[in-house]
Amino acid sequence: MKDKHENRPVMHIVSLVLGIISIVSALFWYMAWPTGIIAIIFGVKTYKKLGSKLGLAGMITGIVGLSLSLLIYIMFFIILVLNNGGIF
Repeated sequence: MKDKHENRPVMHIVSLVLGIISIVSALFWYMAWPTGIIAIIFGVKTYKKLGSKLGLAGMITGIVGLSLSLLIYIMFFIILVLNNGGIF
């Protein structure tokens, strides 16, 4: 007898988990950017295909994590330039 949850797709759950990881690891671009981008891709796919609210939440958390990481590094660059009087 087969379980009724055996063929259930898990991409929406993966999207949410990766989005949360991208928010938590926003200071580390090498973790936040790939996880945020993959969370957005998986979230869009599951939201369009299944109408999954978890897919939508994963997409939103991926966008927030990616934006937060980019904002942190842009602010870091601006502070670095302003404190040193220029890049060179």
